[in-house]
Amino acid sequence: MGSTSAEHEHENENENENGKHSTAGVGRRDLIKRSAALGLISVPTMSFLSACASSGGDSGSKAKAGKKTAKNPLGVNETAQMEFVLFDGGFGKEYAQDAVKIYEKDFPKAKVKFSATQKIQSTLQPRFNQGTPPDLIDNSGAEQMDMGVLVGKNQLTDLTPLLDAPSYDDPNKKVRDTLRPGIVEMGQFDGNPVWIMYYAYTVYGVWYSQKALDSLDAQYPKTWDEMLAVCEKARKKGMAGWTYAGKYPYYIPFSLYPMIGKVGGREVLDAIDNLEPNAWKHPAVKACFDAYYELYKKGYILKGTPGLDHIQSQTAWAKGKALFIPNGSWVENESANVIPADFDLAVSAPTGIDSSDKMPFGTIWASGGEPFIVPAKAKNAEGGMEQLRIMLSEASSKNFTSKVKSLTAYNGGTTGISLTPGLKSGVAALKLAGANVLNPRLQDWYVQLQKEQIGVAGLGEMMAGRLTPAEAIKKIQGFADAAAKDTSIKHYKHQ
Repeated sequence: MGSTSAEHEHENENENENGKHSTAGVGRRDLIKRSAALGLISVPTMSFLSACASSGGDSGSKAKAGKKTAKNPLGVNETAQMEFVLFDGGFGKEYAQDAVKIYEKDFPKAKVKFSATQKIQSTLQPRFNQGTPPDLIDNSGAEQMDMGVLVGKNQLTDLTPLLDAPSYDDPNKKVRDTLRPGIVEMGQFDGNPVWIMYYAYTVYGVWYSQKALDSLDAQYPKTWDEMLAVCEKARKKGMAGWTYAGKYPYYIPFSLYPMIGKVGGREVLDAIDNLEPNAWKHPAVKACFDAYYELYKKGYILKGTPGLDHIQSQTAWAKGKALFIPNGSWVENESANVIPADFDLAVSAPTGIDSSDKMPFGTIWASGGEPFIVPAKAKNAEGGMEQLRIMLSEASSKNFTSKVKSLTAYNGGTTGISLTPGLKSGVAALKLAGANVLNPRLQDWYVQLQKEQIGVAGLGEMMAGRLTPAEAIKKIQGFADAAAKDTSIKHYKHQ
């Protein structure tokens, strides 16, 4: 998730009848990052924690380092096998397979073992325990392994050598100098080492059909009074104002969190990430919860939404049953088969409350999604990092963007590509935001808290009308306090 970036995921989900998932990185990925829709049936975080803690296995057969050259700056062993396990989600696997072909061309004597799965944790946790993990993993989706746990238990390789290596395209430029702002920092936990390379760059926000909005003779609403007025216009045309992934309500934060940051300032989100006492009791949180609850109270949520998964809610929205949906930029690819050709997909930063908001309209959540990791006990860590170096080239980045309709961590890669409507809108939203880009970290740092507790037990219950905003805030603050006191999990703070 991603974040669980973004998400979705990331940037950060549960399997559905189409076998499709979103990505985010919540891990989205993740997570949300994304991020993406967790089934809440995955192995609980604690079992993974104890499993990692007891992992005494040792691969014992690490590949010997190769010779470092201008073409091989990481010193990859040119004959060693490299194993790459990808999360098989909303971005598909073609972009990764294309990058693998480049690795095989660069190292013709090396065998690459590539596989894709939606069950990352149940497939790979036993291998971590045995000390025989793959060399590169896209740790995303419903079964995303908890990043905080992996880092806390020294299960990952520091990716600093990759970041300091010459970029694939320009030997005079380091990989780190080719990345979008915030990508390096997102991969850090408490200081310098970089444990995660978020590959996708996800724009989170409120997604809609510009055609539908035009048909209502309406502009995208900047204040909440305007939002309610647009929803009323939609209702008169037989369309709901909003829908969302009711079964996975941790999609709601994709627009709610940046709204909280817009209304109260980014320090409110930092306090929430830091698990500070009473962080959820800030007036900005209450104002935004009240605003979202008003959508429910006024009947502006599509009927039956609490029972819909991410695919079902996106399909209803794409068919014009609802105007707005909170989501990440993977939605364009994931819903490509149901979005009409003339839909004119667009994304906007969240609507605020009014002119007293601390940050301007355009303030948005955008961050890395699709978290890639190289395990500490990988047999061929250099190979795993080299595969990432290839993926962070301009050609691989353009290939990803044109195939899956999402930006990458590579800062560029859109020139010469015909951008799809959603992608074009995402680029415009980032331009409008300028420096006002927020990056909440809960979905990366505390997966279970973000998804199952805040998302499902808190926001999901409130938006279904089973909790008032005051009750939801009290409940969520309780979850956050419990996480802050839980000595079995590693805690992180904004530096």
